[in-house]
Amino acid sequence: MTKIAIIEDDPVISQMYRMKFEADGFDVQLANNGKRGVALVQAFSPDIILLDLQMPEMDGAEALAIIRKDEPSKNTPVIILTNLGEEESPKEIRSLGIHSYIVKADLTPRQVVQRVKEALGTN
Repeated sequence: MTKIAIIEDDPVISQMYRMKFEADGFDVQLANNGKRGVALVQAFSPDIILLDLQMPEMDGAEALAIIRKDEPSKNTPVIILTNLGEEESPKEIRSLGIHSYIVKADLTPRQVVQRVKEALGTN
């Protein structure tokens, strides 16, 4: 079963994506801030990560920098899923190796699942 970590501070959004991904056969784990997200990635070893940028305690860019330093998750595909436009996002996230950048308002949950499947080569 494909494992996905969703690091998102809005519980309504994270639960919506959890239900959609689980319906499509994914093993889903959630974290509600960047600090917990880093711990989740280290413990869960997901196949792919959906990462919000604006979160409490540690933002997505900081979390991604730590995730990329850890050998097991160094090359795990990361999709940024945020309401920040790409031009507003921290510049360093591009250098940290993200697969793609999605503005939440631009895609339905079904389209996000499709993007994840494309990233994994399982569509």
